[in-house]
Amino acid sequence: MLVAAGGLGILLAYWTLLFAMQRNLLFPGGTGAPGFIRPHDAEQVWLETSTGRVEAWYLPPLAAAPHAGRNPLLVYTHGNGELIDFWPAAFTEPRRWGLGVLLVEFPGYGRSQGRASQASIRETMLAAFEWVRGRSDLDPERIVAHGRSLGGGAACLLAASRPVRALILESTFTSVRSFAGKFGAPSFLVRDPFDNLDVVRRFAGPLLVLHGERDEVIPAEHGRLLAAAGRNAELAFLPCGHNDCDMDWSRVHSFLAKARILL
Repeated sequence: MLVAAGGLGILLAYWTLLFAMQRNLLFPGGTGAPGFIRPHDAEQVWLETSTGRVEAWYLPPLAAAPHAGRNPLLVYTHGNGELIDFWPAAFTEPRRWGLGVLLVEFPGYGRSQGRASQASIRETMLAAFEWVRGRSDLDPERIVAHGRSLGGGAACLLAASRPVRALILESTFTSVRSFAGKFGAPSFLVRDPFDNLDVVRRFAGPLLVLHGERDEVIPAEHGRLLAAAGRNAELAFLPCGHNDCDMDWSRVHSFLAKARILL
């Protein structure tokens, strides 16, 4: 009895520690970005939230909208160990198609205030959507939410709450709860579940799921399950792991054209 009680006490202490520390694991903050500077054509945007200002960078299209219309927008959210500083050059191609790109930071990352959590990230994404609605040069009816890894959770939070036209999930998980067993913990201890699978089931718009077939962080099965749950989903496995994937822009272009994002 004493041994069993002692073992239970150790387990409860471990679970308590894990509950307290899990946000440090899920949101480690972006690593330093020496040599990265904001491009001269990127507009610095400050999104006001209840816990402080969160930074975003708006990259305008490199091609004019047809017939002097309003431009579609791709809202991009990165992985949990990254910063928006890393990503401007990666989105040159869609900007050539006439898309604007909004790189949204996580609270507490880089120069942004606050602390990252599911709630604070959701608030940030909603503030980003309101910023778009206030722009005369952007079309709020042609917004694409695009997230990589943890950023896929942020993109799903936006898609669950606002009318985005299409959703792109890159190297994204079904739910943080699916990893609880890896840490020897019950799923109810997860504070920030990011239930992407539930969002995808309810999302009526076009969905593109991109996933590395050799992903060592978020197994490819997560991508398969997300695509299977979507009502209007495409799935593409890429010949890569988690952090070494080159974007398949031809697939993205085809997807956006079918979704009538590109007119």
